[in-house]
Amino acid sequence: MGRIIAISNQKGGVGKTTTALNLSASLAMAGENILVVDSDPQGNLSSGLGIRKDQMKADLYAVYSGKASVEEAIQQSLISNLHVLPTSMDLFAAEIELLDKADRENTLKGFLRPLKDRYKYILIDCPPSFGLLTLNVLVAAEAVIVPVQCEYFAVEGLSLLIKLLWRIRGSFNDTLDLEGILLTMFSKHIVLSRQVSDEVRRVFKSKVYDTVIPRNIILAESPSHGKPAVLYAPNSTGAQGYIALAQEIMNDNSLLF
Repeated sequence: MGRIIAISNQKGGVGKTTTALNLSASLAMAGENILVVDSDPQGNLSSGLGIRKDQMKADLYAVYSGKASVEEAIQQSLISNLHVLPTSMDLFAAEIELLDKADRENTLKGFLRPLKDRYKYILIDCPPSFGLLTLNVLVAAEAVIVPVQCEYFAVEGLSLLIKLLWRIRGSFNDTLDLEGILLTMFSKHIVLSRQVSDEVRRVFKSKVYDTVIPRNIILAESPSHGKPAVLYAPNSTGAQGYIALAQEIMNDNSLLF
């Protein structure tokens, strides 16, 4: 059975989509069978994997609205064993339509849990908000990876996110766990980066990944070419960071089953 992992932080610009894009690609390139789900209506994960709206047979909104099955919406990516459940701006409508549904927080869980026997990891990119789309992701997931930018305001919101995760665990999903905190956009030459890194490690200890993702222009540039950085420029420092993170996750005994 596979494992469903959300990549979430209510703050924008901390590297959620970059992490979902490059971690899923790194795991797939290491030989794992991976599904990555784009649950952010901006659709940046989908376009970052080279999937355009006019190429989609169906998308996540079509699955939510009952117009397509999840199998019909899943697409093959550029990497042989990386599959994508893409999205588009239409997903904004799903948040409104879910309001009228009974048991609405379990909708995505119902779609994804039957897929666990096909994939070792199902990674889900969350929107930067605490709406029904994010709630659905956190109810469906068994674990959460939290990217944290090495800047003051990003850390300030981390405690709020952790409290939210525990409330969801208490009310909706008692299996939800904090898989790990990922430090992103780190620069060893900036004092604040080092201070933030030290403080997060002091507070959260073993829950912080050893791997740190450096600030690297390739990570921002590669999606415009429809490729993850690990495929576009695998020797770049940003790509190497995500390759190291994938290795760390695969070597973690808590993820072996």
